[in-house]
Amino acid sequence: MSIKVWHRPEDIPSDLAGTVVTIGVFDGVHKGHRAVLKETVRQAKERGLASVALTFDPHPATVHSKVNVHLVSTLDDRIDRLAAAGISAVYVQKYTLEYAKSSPREFVERQLVGELKAHAVVVGEDVRFGCHNAGDGAVLVELGAELGIDVTLVSDLTAPEGRRWSSTWVRELLASGDVAGAARVLGRRHRIRGEVVHGFQRGRAIGFPTANLTGDNLGEVPADGVYAGWLVRSVEGAPAAEYLPAAISVGTNPHFAGRDRTVEVHVLGRSDLNLYGEPIAVDFVEYLRPMLSFDSLEGLLDQMDEDLRSTAEILGVPTAGRVDPAAVTAV
Repeated sequence: MSIKVWHRPEDIPSDLAGTVVTIGVFDGVHKGHRAVLKETVRQAKERGLASVALTFDPHPATVHSKVNVHLVSTLDDRIDRLAAAGISAVYVQKYTLEYAKSSPREFVERQLVGELKAHAVVVGEDVRFGCHNAGDGAVLVELGAELGIDVTLVSDLTAPEGRRWSSTWVRELLASGDVAGAARVLGRRHRIRGEVVHGFQRGRAIGFPTANLTGDNLGEVPADGVYAGWLVRSVEGAPAAEYLPAAISVGTNPHFAGRDRTVEVHVLGRSDLNLYGEPIAVDFVEYLRPMLSFDSLEGLLDQMDEDLRSTAEILGVPTAGRVDPAAVTAV
């Protein structure tokens, strides 16, 4: 479904009748977030109003601590997930120290009521807002009663073992390579996004051509290792994304004494893909093994053959071996 994205007050339609607003970074849009989003969408439909998610970019902690917070997902992915949850519009607030000076009252009066025309607000019970996070759920309820806004505080959801669903938990799991565990918290496979760049082209020479991603803006990249997953393309004119089964290598490629950490994605059985410069997504399904250095090239190739077999089995697709280097079409 399409979603409207606003970045400035001027982007908000002047004829906006009213909204039900939810507030948060929504990093990863995990199961806990989705409970809040579901209630926001429900109330908006019931009232005949637009459902709006107010989110922040960059992450507030990055601005206040000057330490880059590695987000579970990119902003584009976050918006996609909010759209999938049924949200009508997203207001992406540029988060600055100046913006953070607003008192809780100023935030509610100026942004929620004045700009977003909120009739109701739905947030998690642990909400904090305003200068120095002085506003909490009780303050929001009090201000709502005064200003005529209905406020709903959604209780935290927890996993069966009692831990609260959270972005922090997802990051911990990804840092250990447990992408299946991360998928459990997220309610879907973990995804990163990036543009395919040129690598050293070692893989194509030995029958394993890869699409390479690098940089700090991919989303949270899991721990170094080899994974089974999917390369996801949005093909122009196609009604849906194309999912290609892939073996994914994350790390510095120790066998070749690499230094830069990269994500290398080999699509099973394909030598005809020319993805350079193309934006792609990578979905992680299961951890296979750590990154290793081998005594010989033959030892590396034997292990990579086994990686392809394991990947095919996990993904439920036909087994594919190495491709003919001479058949690789990417330039």
